[in-house]
Amino acid sequence: MTNSMNDIRNSKCVMVIGENVCTSHPIAMQHILTAKEHKAPFIVVDPRFTQTAALADHHVRLRSGTDIALIYGMIHVILKNGWEDKKMLADRTYGWKDLMAEMAKYDLPDAKSSKSDLKADLKTISDITGTSPEEIIKLATLMAKNRPSTVIWAMGGTQHNHGTAVVRSYCILQLVLGNMGKSGGGTNVFRGHDNVQGATDLGVTSDSLPGYYGVAESAFKHWAGVWDVNLDWIKSRFTTVKKMQKVKKTVDGKEVEVEEQVSIPLMEKPGLTVARWYEAVGMDVKDLGQPTNVRAAIYWGHSSNSESQMDRVKGALEKVELLVDIDPFITTTTILPDRKDGVYMLPAVSAYEQSGSVTNSNRGIQWRTRVVKPVFEGRADIEILIDLANKLGFGKDFAKNKNGPWKQIPEDITREWNMGMLSVGMRGQTPERMKRQHEWAHVFEVHNTKAASGPLKGEQWGLPWPCWNTKHPGTAILYRIDVPAMQGGGGFRARWGDKAPDGETLLTPKGSAPAGGSIKEGYTAYKDYATDVTGKAIDEALSKGLNPYGNGRARLSAFGIPDPVPTHREPIHSPRPDLIAKWPTYDDVKDHWRVPTLFKSLQKPDWVKKYPIILSTGRQVEFEGGGASERNSWWLVELQPEMYVEMHPKLAADVGVKHGEWVYVLSPEDLDDKPSRIKVKAKVTRRVSPDMVYLPFHWAGVWDGKSLGEKFPDGMVPYGLGESANVVTNYGYDRVTQMQETKTGLCRIEKA
Repeated sequence: MTNSMNDIRNSKCVMVIGENVCTSHPIAMQHILTAKEHKAPFIVVDPRFTQTAALADHHVRLRSGTDIALIYGMIHVILKNGWEDKKMLADRTYGWKDLMAEMAKYDLPDAKSSKSDLKADLKTISDITGTSPEEIIKLATLMAKNRPSTVIWAMGGTQHNHGTAVVRSYCILQLVLGNMGKSGGGTNVFRGHDNVQGATDLGVTSDSLPGYYGVAESAFKHWAGVWDVNLDWIKSRFTTVKKMQKVKKTVDGKEVEVEEQVSIPLMEKPGLTVARWYEAVGMDVKDLGQPTNVRAAIYWGHSSNSESQMDRVKGALEKVELLVDIDPFITTTTILPDRKDGVYMLPAVSAYEQSGSVTNSNRGIQWRTRVVKPVFEGRADIEILIDLANKLGFGKDFAKNKNGPWKQIPEDITREWNMGMLSVGMRGQTPERMKRQHEWAHVFEVHNTKAASGPLKGEQWGLPWPCWNTKHPGTAILYRIDVPAMQGGGGFRARWGDKAPDGETLLTPKGSAPAGGSIKEGYTAYKDYATDVTGKAIDEALSKGLNPYGNGRARLSAFGIPDPVPTHREPIHSPRPDLIAKWPTYDDVKDHWRVPTLFKSLQKPDWVKKYPIILSTGRQVEFEGGGASERNSWWLVELQPEMYVEMHPKLAADVGVKHGEWVYVLSPEDLDDKPSRIKVKAKVTRRVSPDMVYLPFHWAGVWDGKSLGEKFPDGMVPYGLGESANVVTNYGYDRVTQMQETKTGLCRIEKA
């Protein structure tokens, strides 16, 4: 997220796409409504007429998963009218020609031609998206005529087979409009729970150590230094795998690329993702990107009903030898599998019963103070983690770093990541500074999150990263070059070197650099800023007015990923078989986060014959995630007492059901020659169009129409039980991140 949530108040136009803010982030909604009160046009682009759309000035429907085509239509309108930010594009971006070549595929004529008619230009875009040319022109005009404008999204943008490309298209739109690095502009993704961003920062993803260092040996070397452990000891805990890999060799005096078998340390190979771990339980080992099957699973603060392909997840939960569920509540993970032993429930405490740092969507970090002591048998996460490390035999190594063993928890742990997470600038958010901000919370301004007076004058609330040292105020707005580096200024990261593969420069020209720096043009990252744990490299860069991570160009064309320029790709289960030939999904991948992942082989044009309805899922304002804690609250369940499917009156009439009657939702993912299905109540509403249905994803405790209540320990049955939406969400995963595709499946509805 480039800007803060508060900064949305300064926007002259707000476009929300793929996000129902009222339901998912109701507190953040106040900032959008403030912008609207200040006369900023408020746009919602969503297949559903959501609660947020009801508050918008303009609601535009599009077919789920066609965001890229819509964005290209908007960019064409912008270019046709000469509304693009020419200086931003010339000085601070790379890959313009590649972008224009991609846009030409959508039958968009040269934007500089005066002969074409805009509405006619957008015919192909309109056919893909289901959005009229008039609406596309209106969107582009509102965003261009009311700058700085901001783009906000959430899982509606990410949860597609090409979700990474979708998100990149939003960023490209903002670069074209020149909205990056400006108050009221930016690209702002609203994440879920309060510490989702913090969890990612600290390396809970399976492809990186803390701070986005990756898993190469150099990353382990850096963190071994922070932790004060022997790198060879870390290496000894991993095995190696053999893999066919392209390598460069000199043959007859020429450099050629050949495939040969190489040994790769498992230490340096991205692991399994939460979306697909279950595949590694029963799959033939020869198809796995690791030498053995998964034999144990630990769920920690995560509910398995949040995962697609739940029938397959259930099978894996039954097959593993050891299953552990660590949570304040009994979750789906414990009660879903049919097994008699090997399941352990460890009661963890809630956020109110432990202290520590927490990072929100806009990179702001706060110190959360314990409200009450742990109740019942609950224990703090760090206590459980230390015990686990002790049982596994490396407790002493786990609880130490260069400053010695932990003595003050969690403060010493925070100081540890201050020392190590230099790449993104998490050095300056010390426990002392975070606690001091709470004492002086009253001096921070609402509209810019900056302390206006007192001893913290000039600091940003939450010290959002990058916060390079204890004198740095934090960076409320990324990529801003109109202020010095020591005031939060910085260009785009120069992490790709100084030259692109085609020889073009990736550094900015003279006059395009953070204000007041000793270098007035682009420059690469400063020395060893990301690995010098003394912090001297960072301090030296700042003393010269330089941003430690360099000053480069944003890549419109991003070499090194499957779609260098974002490309529209039809959902794997597409409702438009006529478009699959021109806009297919990706080729299948043999080793994708250690498991094979299907794309083209599963994209069958005839899916839609048996399953003609688009299936999408999302949130309810009363519940979060898997819903275990909220469905244990009588007051919340009273507001949302049962699971349902939203369906249009026309679809309900076609199926022969009335509001409140039972229906089956069936999806194409056959298991044991049966379609996956759930039994839910029909909620007849015009929120959805006749060709789609919507399911909330927080429900669990019912399986194939039968309650699992008897499987809960005595007195622990949630007040709200229902079928899980992810039983029927279709197979489909993002080509880069393996994020599950939950917004664009297919299904059919039958009367129960």
